[in-house]
Amino acid sequence: MKADRITTDFLVIGSGLAGLSFSLKAIGAGSIALVTKQDIAESSSRYAQGGIAAVTDREDSFQDHIRDTLRTGDGLCRPEVVEMVVNSAPDRIRELIDLGVSFTKSRQNRKEYDLGREGGHSRRRVLHAADQTGAEIEKCLVNAVRSDRRIKVYENHIAVNLITTINPSDRKIRCWGAYVLDSKSGRVKTFLAHTTILATGGAAKVYLYTSNPDTTAGDGVAMAYRAGARIANMEFMQFHPTCLFHPEAKSFLISEAVRGEGGILKTAAGRPFMHRYHRMKSLAPRDITARAIDTEMKKSGDDYVLLDITHQPAAFIKKRFPHIYRECRQFGFDMTRIPIPVVPAAHYSCGGVQTDDRGRTTIPGLLAIGEVAHTGLHGANRLASNSLLEALVFADRAAELVCSESPPPLSIPQLPSWKIGHAVDAHEAVMVAHNWDEIRRLMWNYVGIVRSDKRLARAKRRIRNLKKEINQYYWDFIITADLIELRNIATVAELIIYSASKRKESRGLHYSLDYPEKDDRHFRRDTILKLPRKHSGNNSL
Repeated sequence: MKADRITTDFLVIGSGLAGLSFSLKAIGAGSIALVTKQDIAESSSRYAQGGIAAVTDREDSFQDHIRDTLRTGDGLCRPEVVEMVVNSAPDRIRELIDLGVSFTKSRQNRKEYDLGREGGHSRRRVLHAADQTGAEIEKCLVNAVRSDRRIKVYENHIAVNLITTINPSDRKIRCWGAYVLDSKSGRVKTFLAHTTILATGGAAKVYLYTSNPDTTAGDGVAMAYRAGARIANMEFMQFHPTCLFHPEAKSFLISEAVRGEGGILKTAAGRPFMHRYHRMKSLAPRDITARAIDTEMKKSGDDYVLLDITHQPAAFIKKRFPHIYRECRQFGFDMTRIPIPVVPAAHYSCGGVQTDDRGRTTIPGLLAIGEVAHTGLHGANRLASNSLLEALVFADRAAELVCSESPPPLSIPQLPSWKIGHAVDAHEAVMVAHNWDEIRRLMWNYVGIVRSDKRLARAKRRIRNLKKEINQYYWDFIITADLIELRNIATVAELIIYSASKRKESRGLHYSLDYPEKDDRHFRRDTILKLPRKHSGNNSL
């Protein structure tokens, strides 16, 4: 069908902060098609509570922000990228303000912004919109995209595979778009584009417990890997230390900013413990805090620890954290009067599709921006509130790149539409549901906050078998959104397992019981994975 074949200059996959920002800035360079799994406003960016780190205060400095980022990254940050991102931050903040984003103002001086402090930061530098910063920014960006007819938005569309060609003379792969499932009609559409931009977010859904929305299945990383792109540092999965512990809360995130405003971590018996793990106590970086909580829970046998901010005035807590306060009350916890029970949960992928400082991947025609990308900013551990900043900066730089290259130098070749072959409708979905649950449980149990060679070996054996089952199911039956995501989390799980197995040390977010020390001599480098050439570039895999 003609309607199932769309040709555009730029195909943007993902509607978080990175994808929306790029789309708005690349309008002048050509036509834009933006595809998103669900509603355009549904993304991890929307749920970001803390804020955006940027040097805006006279007492702060770029050097301090750079130093905090490098220290948290534990030796694996690219210093030139860190410097570029930090120096770009004030300009990106001004653009958001001009777009209508309303950051919270200081109570003492209404002409200045209220700056929060979070784990790993030496100063207050986090701009926020109360405790729903992501929702405020997404709202403004979504409104801007919806009001511009030059951006064609395709909601409830999930990308299946990247479309690639291989040059016979040099065997180099090039990306020309993607096959995309329309979840409502069940048809797979062919999106052809000069440039494809992956802005699909992270992969925390590969774990049983996560603070992320259901969209974060690692789709971009899985598709890029299958196409032959380099993937870097997938072993560094950040576990947010403090998610609300309640059977019905779905790991509701308790912002880092609660600790920044004086929240103290305590055992379930009410005893502070972070002084035994880091000089910054409850303001320690996330990797150290998450491991400390995990250790204390294992020692005590408790299912949670406590986050106590009851020593702050009730009026201050309600004004600074209105959303968190309301959510906690909904589940029976008045955070102004009693400590909040919390547990760690998978939160942010520091690894991803390897890019340069403009978002270019190792495949021509394919860019990656936001959490899906590995830019070198975060290293082995992300500094709090640097994620939204990275998305803004790299969306800007990628848009600047494509605008400078306009008009596109190459014409799009004639490529085949999607073919279902001999696939038939599945009569039952039990395999998908069972394997989905098994992958997430094995990742939580064997490849979680603390790892070992024995646990990783078990995970490796099981993921191989699961991938065989899933791949056979993929070929036999007509695809659905659930099957696409299952296939992707299986691929990403395998990448995390193999990356963790290759790093024989403990650094940042990767902690091994067998190699508890850091080994700069052998492992102060990125972990790179790439599909063998004979398998890569096959758009039907």
